[in-house]
Order: sequence, then structure tokens, then C-alpha cells
Amino acid sequence: MVKRIGTARRKTRGLYSIKHRDKGKIKIRDYLQSFNEGDKVILRIRHNVQSGIPFRRFVGLSGIVIGKQGEAYKVSIKDMNKQKIALVHPLHLKRMN
Repeated sequence: MVKRIGTARRKTRGLYSIKHRDKGKIKIRDYLQSFNEGDKVILRIRHNVQSGIPFRRFVGLSGIVIGKQGEAYKVSIKDMNKQKIALVHPLHLKRMN
């Protein structure tokens, strides 16, 4: 049997990197933003906060907020032909217009 090498954050150097103009302090409004059930959101990563980061396969995908669990939100994402649920900290979510 083949053993998997590495962790969930392997091969993410370019994926989790941020643009130069976005560097700096994180605004408090990003921490405190709230979402309602049914809101459409985009999963984007703030690599300098490790808590509540979704799996790297889901980065950049859009989904629908279906609930809240603690401080994190449950986001329903379509991955190929399956519906999956990701627990994501609000810092890593962006509201779609």
C-alpha cells in the first residue's frame, strides 16, 4: 500500500499566497462579518490566520451558507457531482453580489 506523504497544506505556496497590495493588517470588519442562511459566498484564503481554513481543493469555489457552527459557517459546495459541506471561518469568506 502506498503511504501518502505530506499534510493537507502541501503544494499550496502559490495557492495561499496573497498579492502585494493585500498585505498588511487584517481589518476587524473581516473578522466580525456575518452571513445569513442562503447567502452566496466565495471561499478565499487569508493565509496568516490558520484557523478555519477550508481544504485546498475548495479554494476559489463559490457556495451557499447553510448554517453556523460555533464561530464558523457551514458552506455547501458542489465538488464535481457531489454536494459537500465545508466549515469555514468568516475571515476566509467573501460575499457574492
